Amino acid sequence: MKKNSIKESDYQKYYRQLILKKIGVVGQKKILGGKVLVVGAGGLGCPLILYLAYSGVGSIGIVDNDKIELSNLSRQVLFTKNDLGKFKTNVSKKAVTRINRKIKVKIFTKRLDTSNIGKILRNYNIICDGTDNFKSRLLINDYCVKNKKILISSAISKFDGQLFYFDFRKKIPCYRCFMPELSEENRNCESDGVMTTLAGIAGSMQANEVIKSILNIKNDLNGKIMIFNSLNSNFRKVKLSKNPKCKNNYLHV
Repeated sequence: MKKNSIKESDYQKYYRQLILKKIGVVGQKKILGGKVLVVGAGGLGCPLILYLAYSGVGSIGIVDNDKIELSNLSRQVLFTKNDLGKFKTNVSKKAVTRINRKIKVKIFTKRLDTSNIGKILRNYNIICDGTDNFKSRLLINDYCVKNKKILISSAISKFDGQLFYFDFRKKIPCYRCFMPELSEENRNCESDGVMTTLAGIAGSMQANEVIKSILNIKNDLNGKIMIFNSLNSNFRKVKLSKNPKCKNNYLHV
């Protein structure tokens, strides 16, 4: 059996994807060969990881150093009350394995920082940022710019969500152009609250962008931000502009 080939047992499993003209057998093989890293197995990372696994993404990395708490269970759909006190990475890996034992899952139970980011991110083509602080987002952004990775980043707070898509193989603005320096207020779900369903919407949208990237489907979101509100169901795209003072400008080649 050739690498990433589709066995007879998988045809029925992925049949509804396989019959799509933009996917087919060739596209499904690309998905099986996909290498995606998810940074943050929280409200965004949980639905993202689920849909990557169900779509058949062949290699998934998960980075998180937190343990599961009771307050997580309202929106972090990979976990149950039986998982309280366990590391999110370990439980996430078991969930993916239950869905598909063929998926290669590598976990990193640590906080991403300057000393380990290169070792963790280097083997993945697509990086998904589901972190809840600006320091981590800028760190991930800068690495992806320098190494020409695809970065799919999302953030949620209260009833509002944001989705960024950056293919740094092309000359586009980066997250630092949008948010040049660390914010004095590190607003997140813990401080501001969040609507439960918003996490599912945003995480699913990230997964959708991952699959599109793997399939090389033209993406109108590249270098833009999708802003959406879970109360009025309003979605709008905003084109990002290069910040002439951005420290990453010299890397945008």
